[in-house]
Amino acid sequence: MSKQTAPTTEKTIFSLWQTLTAELADVLDAHGVCAAIANTIAVYTGTTTVIGSSGPQGRYYDVWIGTGDGQIQQTIWDKSKASFAPLIGAGKTAVQHKFDLSAAELINSELWQLPRDTILSAPLPMPGSHSRFTPPGILCLIDPAPDCILDIETLAMLATNLTISLDRAYLRNHVNRQDIEFAVVSDISHALTSTLNLSNIFHQLMDPIRRTLLVESVSVGLIEPTSGDIIFVDILMGPLFQDMPAIRLKKGQGIAGWVADNREAVIINDVYTDKRFFSQIDRRSGFLTESMICIPLQVEERVIGIVQAINKSGSDFNENDLRLMQAIAGPMAAAIENARLHDAVLAEKRRVETLFANMSEGMVTVNAEGFITHANDALLSLIGQESVNPIGKNVYDVIRLKGNNLDGYVQEVQEADEEYPQLATDLIREGGDLVPTLISGAPVRDEEGEIEEMIFVFSDLRLIREVERMRDDFFHGIVHELRTPLATILMYARLLRDGKAPGEKGERFLGVIVRESDRLQKMVRQMLQLAKMEARELQRSAEMVKLNAIFDDMLPPLADRALEKKLTFRQKIEKDLPPILGSEETLYLILKNLVDNAIKFTLSGTVRVEARQENGQIMVEVQDEGIGIPQAALPNLFGRFFRAQTAVERGIAGTGLGLYMVKEGVEYHNGTINVASEEGKGTTFTIRLPALAE
Repeated sequence: MSKQTAPTTEKTIFSLWQTLTAELADVLDAHGVCAAIANTIAVYTGTTTVIGSSGPQGRYYDVWIGTGDGQIQQTIWDKSKASFAPLIGAGKTAVQHKFDLSAAELINSELWQLPRDTILSAPLPMPGSHSRFTPPGILCLIDPAPDCILDIETLAMLATNLTISLDRAYLRNHVNRQDIEFAVVSDISHALTSTLNLSNIFHQLMDPIRRTLLVESVSVGLIEPTSGDIIFVDILMGPLFQDMPAIRLKKGQGIAGWVADNREAVIINDVYTDKRFFSQIDRRSGFLTESMICIPLQVEERVIGIVQAINKSGSDFNENDLRLMQAIAGPMAAAIENARLHDAVLAEKRRVETLFANMSEGMVTVNAEGFITHANDALLSLIGQESVNPIGKNVYDVIRLKGNNLDGYVQEVQEADEEYPQLATDLIREGGDLVPTLISGAPVRDEEGEIEEMIFVFSDLRLIREVERMRDDFFHGIVHELRTPLATILMYARLLRDGKAPGEKGERFLGVIVRESDRLQKMVRQMLQLAKMEARELQRSAEMVKLNAIFDDMLPPLADRALEKKLTFRQKIEKDLPPILGSEETLYLILKNLVDNAIKFTLSGTVRVEARQENGQIMVEVQDEGIGIPQAALPNLFGRFFRAQTAVERGIAGTGLGLYMVKEGVEYHNGTINVASEEGKGTTFTIRLPALAE
């Protein structure tokens, strides 16, 4: 409003009201309305005019002071020092004299520092005006002149009319705030539907909430499903919390725990007066929590966490703030739950894909129309099509079975209810080779029971068939090995019984019986050693073992056997080898088997045994110039029951268990065994065992 001159005595209350009406016609802001009223009345009456309007939560008053010269002063007065309360509480227009107040009130009063003597006041809104939006306030004339155009009655009428303008302005403020809050909620809801990333959700939420509520901090705590504890999202806590461990509240602990347990929102404007407040977080971080709104985040009937706004600037939290938080909480909870479910689905998908890709069995999934949707590398290797991408191809074009019985088996799987069928068949590889295979299949059904996909697992039976063959060969070999000495023993025993072996011949027959009995005993002992080793009976207790003592006991009789076969036997055993922690019986078995095999498979030439300390290990080499091992047999050499074809063809006796037990024993002692061989030229076994430090 432009500066006005002092009104003349001809101006009337009517003209004052006309001027106010014109001034307020286009003013829809509550602050603008109060400023215009204070200034216009001051100019017309020549009297200092004060308007006070209660701020949010009633902690202070917004005050406008018009001085009559066209200037307006706006300020804030603390509620306890304003001295408006008695005038508003009177509920009517009244004249108050300064000398009627006590000295203490005068000292602490903002209002009563202005008049020399008198205040004429009217409460706003006026009683009976039925105002819904205008907060409690007061209209005051300071030291009005006796001939002032506004007396008690006219001021009451003016205040009643002014309440309409104030109510309109505060209503507009309320609508504007609701529009802003609705826009914020709308923007946040839109942002929440645009991402499934938890970090993005939190970042998109925090700044709009902080700006709208004028708060220092917003934090979100999520409930850990296993423990029920509330864990706060660290990216929202700010720099004070960066070097601290994750903030965790036990179930039911603190205001947040209470809200989560009771599913009830709270407004607390002084947290240190609330017994539920958990103050240790403030003490650890240096952050000072003063006030908060805390509301539960619910998905249907399940609470997944809480959100809290902390420390509102300039005022207390109110019901409008609570309503805004509650409006945001629903979309926030849904977005967080969707993001967590999305993460869980992705994690499960990665887990299944990892299992699918790394299974040793071939796997393929087929949709209801028979087209391949997934296939792992093991399947492609099994069918011999490693470089082919089978996705989208018909399963009948990619997988071929001997007898073309895949179609019938797929039909069985589709019709299966609880027990899923299996099919043992031969799979035709690329190139025509047959692979014995066991196929297991199962349908994947949707909620209506319709088949979406089928999963087929292809188990390669070649190794099982090989093990079965080796087992059969082993038992056939054992039967043969047992039958021959038993037949010999039985024959010579009958000759002795019938008296057909007199003199030296009888002695020779007894020698044969003893030798064959030793052979049987050796075979039985080897079988018992295998049983003990597999039951770990040889490995239950560890002791310090001196290899020198084992060599001293083991090598002489083996050297004699080598000499009987006209072989050259050489040994080079380092003195005072360091001890080994392990089983003496198992170590004896390892070394004796290797040397015994070297002698057995060497028809002529040299057998050499060497043992020495090297880099904290004891290295033992057993070298022969025997028949050697075919390169094709080396990968399976230490397999159970395995015997190289060259040994079988030459009729060299054996069970196929010796090297298996050697490898098991070496690995028990944390050692290694290597073999180098050339067919027809000989073999070298090298074992390394960790030595005990002195």
